[in-house]
Amino acid sequence: MVSMDALMLTFALTAAALLATNGTACLPPVAAYTQVVSAVTSAALRAHLKAERFQVVTSVRGLPLGVRDGLQALFGGPVLEIAEPGSRFQATDLAMPQLPIRRLVVAGCSTDHCLVYYERGGIAHTWQVAVFHWTPAVTRLEGGGAAPGGLASVEEVRSALLSGAVKGPNRLW
Repeated sequence: MVSMDALMLTFALTAAALLATNGTACLPPVAAYTQVVSAVTSAALRAHLKAERFQVVTSVRGLPLGVRDGLQALFGGPVLEIAEPGSRFQATDLAMPQLPIRRLVVAGCSTDHCLVYYERGGIAHTWQVAVFHWTPAVTRLEGGGAAPGGLASVEEVRSALLSGAVKGPNRLW
């Protein structure tokens, strides 16, 4: 059985892809199921991430293009809206439309994976992790979810993922 979270994520990614290609959203009434995104449940992926050597990425523009495109699709907007680390963003439900609702906290990339830890403002201020498998040709979301606040390094993000402290999947990225 397909979970409602998986359907909502699939719908959001499909809508973002359609908006990115033609500027209009003409979606069928039921979104096709593609893949359930969980925190990081595969033993093989856990072992792989544990052994990875991640290089710190200090800005959104420092992320590979495929990962930036993946985040844009995940967030469901026509452009990638995420503030740089330390920059102002909509941390509360006080509407400031000129500011993004998300802010990058820390990110790291290896030769084939990127971990992106960011905060999402609004009514409920939360922290999220997205795990992308990436190559120059193909990027895909492999996992992620709600994370503990206050993680300050790529190593802390990895430890949270591997320990089960990241709970996924998310309905709001």
